[in-house]
Formats: sequence, structure tokens, C-alpha cells
Amino acid sequence: MNRLTIQLDEIRAAYAAEPHSTIEKRMERIGRVEAMLRANEEKLCKAVAADFGHRHPMETQLAELSQIYQACRYTKKHLKEWLKPVHLETPAYLSSSTAWMQAQPKGIVGIMSPWNYPILLALAPAIAALAAGNRVWLKPSERSSRTSGFLASLIQEYFHFTEFNVTTGDANTAADFAALPFDHLFFSGSTAIGKKVMRAAADNLVPITLELGGKSPALVDASANLGDAASSIVYGKLLNSGQTCIAPDYVLVGEQQHDALLAELMKATQAQFAKPEMLTGPIDPEQTARWHFLVDDAIAHGATATPLLEPSTESERVFEPVVLSKVSPESAVMKEEIFGPILPIITVSDGAASTTAMIDFINGGNSPTPLALYWFGKNKANLNRVIADTRSGGITVNDVLLHAACDGIPFGGIGSSGMGSYHGKAGFDAFSHYKPILQVRGLFGLNWLRGTSAVHPPYGKKVARLLKQLK
Repeated sequence: MNRLTIQLDEIRAAYAAEPHSTIEKRMERIGRVEAMLRANEEKLCKAVAADFGHRHPMETQLAELSQIYQACRYTKKHLKEWLKPVHLETPAYLSSSTAWMQAQPKGIVGIMSPWNYPILLALAPAIAALAAGNRVWLKPSERSSRTSGFLASLIQEYFHFTEFNVTTGDANTAADFAALPFDHLFFSGSTAIGKKVMRAAADNLVPITLELGGKSPALVDASANLGDAASSIVYGKLLNSGQTCIAPDYVLVGEQQHDALLAELMKATQAQFAKPEMLTGPIDPEQTARWHFLVDDAIAHGATATPLLEPSTESERVFEPVVLSKVSPESAVMKEEIFGPILPIITVSDGAASTTAMIDFINGGNSPTPLALYWFGKNKANLNRVIADTRSGGITVNDVLLHAACDGIPFGGIGSSGMGSYHGKAGFDAFSHYKPILQVRGLFGLNWLRGTSAVHPPYGKKVARLLKQLK
């Protein structure tokens, strides 16, 4: 802890010497992030694959690297606009005065990133923090130790530690890191750890952004094209083997559509993930053991398990993707975020009551407020009901994941799925303090009508007339 405190003091001293970095300096730092990735793409992909046992390099490029390049481009394109003062309305009695907000960096931003997307979820918030003019300190996850270690060495090569610092280490290091008096702390990870991070930050009154998880449902309306819905759901569920905070966690569908949807899910999985190299491995043996426990526990509670892929002699997978039907709400798979290639299908009543039943299931306390919600169908009235009557961090309609891939759309949770948001302008805002400023002027240059001068004591008829006008 002493070592971390000394480092923080050095970073704070460097920030104090340059508290208002120019737009050119901010652009240059973002450019260095971009250059760092471009020069090391292949090595980064190999590091990620080593952590997961296997992950196709194109999946890492698609799900992580391309998203970072996009964030860099979008931020550099809009940064000048974001830095402009935001003009504010003043009341009639201050009509000659001017008010505005000026975005200022918060100072030192701590970022705690998870293991499931160890490059994207470390660098995307860092880009936003650098754009806002802050100094950044990253603590990546120890579960993705190879990627975290390599990323740390790259950042140390491309940045002075007072600009962008990295500390690796175990859970004890993470706890010490969360307890530092940052000017803002950003955490991505599980809800359970998020609570601990929030408690640690509270001791120093550190403002915090939490990007957590939850059980994100996929709702298949009676009006949906089952083939299209299944194709998207399978992709969202099996990308990174379901180790994605916004992966479809379970499916809600009308009872009469269950068998047809299951057949389409199996067909889509075979089309997309039949080749063994297409499916990412679990992060570690503990993750594999947890997946097996979730399936065994669901079966013990009466569920039926259906493999999503046909048996293959080529496969070296340690866990086969599976659909669970007739799942009891008492099983662990319906109480915890799955974070794996396990897809429960929950059937509801058919017909006009179907949408009501889906909404009631999501709102009924069966699971925490989801980070994402996916709806498939063509019935606009049903869609509007779902949007209005459910809570979630964000929604993608007739596809999955994409609301989180658009920099123009804020990304974040609500309730137990998180607080605050980032991506694009929302990220810049999260790491900025919008300082309100009022410049007082007298009407037509007359000093006696300037600001508070009209209400200075002694109180009398003049103030009484003014109070009457203000009512």
C-alpha cells in the first residue's frame, strides 16, 4: 500500500504541473494507444489465446481491437466539439449575465478491468479518461495474467507512468488499489466484487462508475423469425464462450414455439461453431468446473439438457455448449449470471398474454436488473410494452450486443447491473467535471441593476417590489 501511495503522489504531482492538457496533447496520447495496438496486434492476440487456452485471433480482433480503434477514431473526431463550453439559460433578472459549463479533467482516474475482454475493457475507458485530460492508472485482472502482463509492458513502453500507469497483482493488490484516493474510479466486473470496490471507494468519497453484469434476457416474440433470432442469440451466447457481460443469459419464448426455436438454435450453432477452433475456451479450470456445476445442478432440479453441437472426434473442447429446458427457478443457473455457453429456455404462456408473462418474469425478482435486453419480433406494440415496462442497461432489437458497439450510444447498467455509463461522449462526461460559471453583468452597463445589488440591505419598498415580480 505504501508503494501504491507513493506512486499516486508522483502522478498527482505531475498532474498538478500540467492540469490543463491541450487538445493536441490529448489527441497525441490517444494516438499512442492506437499506435501501440497496431504494432502489437499479433502478439496481443496470442497472449489472449494463451489465457483462454484458445481464442481465434479474428474474434479478438473483432470483439476487442476493432472496438478500440473505433473508439480512438470517434473520440478524435469529436473531442474539439466536446471541449466547447456548454451555454446555460439564466433567469430574467440575470438576463444581461452569461452562464456556461466548462469541462475540466477530474485528475487521476483509476481503472480496474476484468479478464473476459482484457484488452478492450482496459483501454476503452482509458481512452475516454485521456480524452478528458486525466492521468490514468490501470489495474488489470490477474485471471488473464498473460495478457495483463504483456499489456502492462506495452503501456510502460509507450507512456511515462505519470501519464498512464499500470499495476498488476492479485486480489490483495486489487483491494489496495480500490482503496486509493483517486479522483474517479472505474470498475468493470462482477456485482459481488463491485460492491467491495464501492465500499473501498466510499472511504475516500471517490466518485465511481460500475460496469457490472446480470442476467440479460432474450425475448422471442410470437412475431419473430425464429431462424434469424436463433442465429443472433447463438452468436451472442457463444462469442467468447459466453464469457461476456452482455451475452444473452436466458431466452423467453412462448410454449408452442419452444421445440421450433430449439431446432433453430442447434442448426445455427452447427453452422457457426462446428469447427473446434471457432469456440473460445474457458479462462481457467475453475470456470470449467463452475459450468459443469451449473448444468448438473439444473438437471438435478428437473431440467433437460440438449447439446447444441453434434459430437465431433476433432473437438478438444473441455465443455460442450448446451441448452437447458424446463429449468427450475430454484436452480443456480437461474440465480447467477451464467458467463458461459449454457442457454436456459424459459417458456411462457402463448397468445396475447405472452408479452405480459415475459415482462412479469423479468420484473418478478427472479434475477437482478439486467445489463442488456434483447427483443426479437415485428409486433411494435409488444416491443413498446417491453421497452416501457422493463428496466435494463440497454436494449438491442432484433439482434444482440450491438448497442454496446456504437460509440454514439452510452453504455452502462442500472441497479445491480451498474451505475454510470461510458463510450463516446458519455465516457468523456464520466471523467470530466462540468464546472458551472456565471459571469454577472449589469443591464445596459448600469451598475445598480447588476446581480445582487438590487437586493442589498437595508430592505424596504424596492426589495418588496422585486419579490412581488419574482412570484
